[in-house]
Amino acid sequence: MVVNRRFVLLGGASIIALTGCVTAGPHFASAAAAPIGEWRAYGADGASTKYSPLDQINRTNAGDLRIAWEWASPDAAIITSNPDLKLAPGEFQATPIMADGVLYTSTAMCQVAAIDPSTGATLWLFDPETWKHGRPTSKGFQHRGVAWWRDGEDTRIFIATGDNRLIALDAKSGKPITTFGAKGEVDLGTVGLQRPVSRDPTDVFGSTSPPIICRDTLVVGQYIHDRSVQDVMPPGDVRGFDVRTGALKWTFHIIPKAGEPGYETWAPGTAEKTGNGNVWTMMSADEELGLVYLPTSCPTNNFFGGERPGDNLFANSLVAVEAETGKRRWHFQIVHHDVWDYDLPCAPNLVDITVDGRPIKAVAQLTKHGFCFVFDRATGDPVWPIEEKPVPQSTIRVERTAPTQPFPSKPAPFERQGLSDSDLVDFTPEILAEAKAIRSQFNAGPLFTPLGETPTTQLPGWLGGANWWGSAVDPETGILYVPSVTTPVQMALDQSGRRVGEGNADTEIAGRAGVVVGPRDLPLMKPPYGRITAIDLNTGDHVWMRANGPGATDDPRFKPFNLGWIGTNARTGPLLTKTLLFMGEGPHDPRFARKVLRAFDKASGDVIAEIPLPDYTHGPPMTYMSGGKQFIVCGMGFRNSPHRLVALALP
Repeated sequence: MVVNRRFVLLGGASIIALTGCVTAGPHFASAAAAPIGEWRAYGADGASTKYSPLDQINRTNAGDLRIAWEWASPDAAIITSNPDLKLAPGEFQATPIMADGVLYTSTAMCQVAAIDPSTGATLWLFDPETWKHGRPTSKGFQHRGVAWWRDGEDTRIFIATGDNRLIALDAKSGKPITTFGAKGEVDLGTVGLQRPVSRDPTDVFGSTSPPIICRDTLVVGQYIHDRSVQDVMPPGDVRGFDVRTGALKWTFHIIPKAGEPGYETWAPGTAEKTGNGNVWTMMSADEELGLVYLPTSCPTNNFFGGERPGDNLFANSLVAVEAETGKRRWHFQIVHHDVWDYDLPCAPNLVDITVDGRPIKAVAQLTKHGFCFVFDRATGDPVWPIEEKPVPQSTIRVERTAPTQPFPSKPAPFERQGLSDSDLVDFTPEILAEAKAIRSQFNAGPLFTPLGETPTTQLPGWLGGANWWGSAVDPETGILYVPSVTTPVQMALDQSGRRVGEGNADTEIAGRAGVVVGPRDLPLMKPPYGRITAIDLNTGDHVWMRANGPGATDDPRFKPFNLGWIGTNARTGPLLTKTLLFMGEGPHDPRFARKVLRAFDKASGDVIAEIPLPDYTHGPPMTYMSGGKQFIVCGMGFRNSPHRLVALALP
């Protein structure tokens, strides 16, 4: 077997630590197909399609949708009852699941609720008291959802919490299942990790995304602080647990140990103390193939790699592992030696396509830097050629950036990449001239231009491209619908790799610093500032692209120019049904967002309807049937705005 930095298909050896025996029964309880009208996983199903074949709500009546019920998050009561703890609200990023006629959701503070899907009434509530341990991660209080599993009458809900617990609950009562782990939970801070995690500081390591279940194996990843906040950072080990007992089945070392494949892509001694490479976002799984697909993150630090020379496998990779054993079947590294924070941000979409008359079981992985990589999900073979192209090199003396990076030949990028004069805002000749003057202050180059002593722009940056909300795919047509954000960011490093102007680079940067401002407080770039791209995965061609909303056209900065839709950089996710694509507008920048759920025609991108909402959406919406009626549920709540679920239905 030959392991290189590009791609490997494994038949035998693998980079895992087997920590327990693996047993396989005659069937796998989680393999049963969901009834039409349910939504049994975060992305609707293990394939992360975010698709439902329901069409009671369609182009003829979507404009008639009204609020059917609202459900208030119980987190507000915790915050009010504990003023001395100063519990700041976070973001309500959860997408509920619907199984066996019940809605289940997590809250930002990792509470779990069962909800009547027709009325919004709470059926039960479980509080793991994660909030008592302080700020759970550097992202604050946020969580994206739970996992569901059933075998006969044994029905369970699982949550991986911000304070490092994997908890199994009885889906009917909400009580912990005491035969799972130790009295219903497993300690994710110690079990199966190559380096146990310290609770000090508390915000380094925790879970913000739901686990995924494949062949009765519960697969869990973690969020890890992106910057070095301790001498040895936690590695992003991914673990598989027995869904019935909580026993550890396997650990996959994204940062390999000595003697394991991939270790040779790290400079001697660096893999032992470098952290991250984790799966902080959602995963996908193919029950038939028995494979789980891991979108991995960048190593510590996310903007400087001088202390970890090499390509750094298996960071920034899509890795297919066997659900029952954790053995690596194949991988592809999408970014070598990441110094741009280009971690893989979302679950890949699994879909069957036909390319040049050949049927392919495909997996499509979106990236922050605007690419869609498409592979055969059984073998890892690229569906279209992927070329290693030379990229700019770092001027930081202690940095050794990779000489080349992978560029897919198809599909074309869904976002602008790199910054040139042709991208600049040009509403008037004077504004364009001012934008050119601002651009001249930065080192602004093509994609993969590394940071240097001069402030350097990234486009897409760590706030742009695709992110955790991912995309939706139509399993009938093979068309992928990608929401993305266009946000240039900038940063400078000194010759030791520390962020210029901050004094201490060992802080989380993503999401709060470095946005480039253009002339007259306008964006530096011309619109659109956010878009939706429809990509036919059978051909690799773009079907249509449009701005994802009117954006700030009523803002005094934009109003004089009589612009059409300019798009919003607000972050939200898609919902796809048999006839429509639904998207809201998230709260990232209220100046650019509107409180609506928008229904688009899937074939053309035309707007069919705009449904008013009481607040901005955040996580991707979901849909289900209950009592003969189709509902669409949106999660809302950003910092001090009320955290809640809002259900829409026809009158």
